[in-house]
Amino acid sequence: MADIRIHREHALGLKKAREIAWAWAEQVEDKFDMECTVLEGETSDTVEFTRSGVKGELIVAADHFDLHARLGLLLGAFKSTIEGEIQKELDQLLASAAAKKAAGKKKPA
Repeated sequence: MADIRIHREHALGLKKAREIAWAWAEQVEDKFDMECTVLEGETSDTVEFTRSGVKGELIVAADHFDLHARLGLLLGAFKSTIEGEIQKELDQLLASAAAKKAAGKKKPA
């Protein structure tokens, strides 16, 4: 078994972080045939994801994301590739949200 652990800090707040997490869940459902379940909480949410050979969760908080995934024997051989794809998808969503947040703070001239 291979483990993937990814931590990302952000300054988006829980509402925006939830939007990113849900978008990420939709992407992995479509792209990797995952089954995702969102468990909402007061201060954080958990996105549980699973498919044959993969089980994990994404903790969504107001200031960070923590992802932990456990890969089965067959997918463990592709850990680096899978981890890279997850990081790329999550980083793209965070960058897009940060850019939108920055654009929203600009005042018209």
